[in-house]
Amino acid sequence: MPSKGKTSDKRDTKPTKASRSGAKKQAARKPTAKAASRSSKKSTPKTAKKAAPKTAKPKAEKPRTVAKGGNDGSFEPRVVAFACNWCSYPAADAAGISKMQYPPNARVIRVMCAGRIHPAFVLRALELGADGVLVSGCHFADCHYLFGAKRAAEQFEKTAELVRILGIEAERVRFEQISAAEAPRFVKVMHDFVDDLKRLGRSPLAGAAEGELVVPDAVDDETT
Repeated sequence: MPSKGKTSDKRDTKPTKASRSGAKKQAARKPTAKAASRSSKKSTPKTAKKAAPKTAKPKAEKPRTVAKGGNDGSFEPRVVAFACNWCSYPAADAAGISKMQYPPNARVIRVMCAGRIHPAFVLRALELGADGVLVSGCHFADCHYLFGAKRAAEQFEKTAELVRILGIEAERVRFEQISAAEAPRFVKVMHDFVDDLKRLGRSPLAGAAEGELVVPDAVDDETT
């Protein structure tokens, strides 16, 4: 039989209702780890984000405008050369085979006869952006079609007159008679023509094909 003293000790160690309620209150007062972390986040002030420094945008370079005279050396004229199939074109071919150096500015167009070059062809080439037009054919005595060289000279006279009426420099169009055996002469003509066009600068009709035809400073008084 257990003694009374021992039974009294066991009863004393049991927590009473009052002590249980007090422990619950104390536990409720103590903040949990999650609550502490939340409160710490709320209490810490938000640091303002530093604005990234604005980098200045590089200014776009303005396109270089070439002066009319082309004195800065950057202007390279575009030349359209109509060459006779029997004389002038073989001369240009012989210059290339012989490795004679001449400006690569020309776009050579082979035609069966220089007399076929109508003034409208020359004006159209200038309108489409050519800075100069060269018409090259046979000598009168060497013409393959007998009358083609004379016809070419007549057509060019009409072309030169139209160019004058439109107010375009006369040096922009040129007529030359070069035989198949005159490759050095073809080279010299190309050098001289390109140098003249560099001095004149860009053609006033360049780019007119994109819109309305621009006629600069037309001659008022026409002489017939």
